[in-house]
Amino acid sequence: MEDWSKDFFTSFELVADEVELFFLEVKRDIDDAIDIFAKLSEEIVEQVQGTIFTEVDQRLDELTSSFLELYFGLESSDIESMEPLFYNVEPIVTKHPACMGCSHYHGQIYGGNPLVCGMHPYGVETEKCSDWESF
Repeated sequence: MEDWSKDFFTSFELVADEVELFFLEVKRDIDDAIDIFAKLSEEIVEQVQGTIFTEVDQRLDELTSSFLELYFGLESSDIESMEPLFYNVEPIVTKHPACMGCSHYHGQIYGGNPLVCGMHPYGVETEKCSDWESF
């Protein structure tokens, strides 16, 4: 009776050893596959990063160079000699005397064209204005 139990345990140990060897081989194969995948993914990432960074760098160079050309082109021109887009003109006794102290008075010149007030864009030629209102 002892022979069959001894044979059973020997067979059981043999099966356990074979299962252990099988799982060790599977682990080794999985480790190899993971190493290959890691190397491949590193290569792909390096290629993509190199491509993307060079393209982004080229695009930024193009953008900055166009902005710098525009900026330095404007700086070299005579900006000081350019007239402002608009400027204020105060009413005086000789020009638009009826507008002095009026709330409608605007008194700005846009590109050489005066806008005296909202009611009379070119001003009133008389000494009294029918639309005059105080502040």
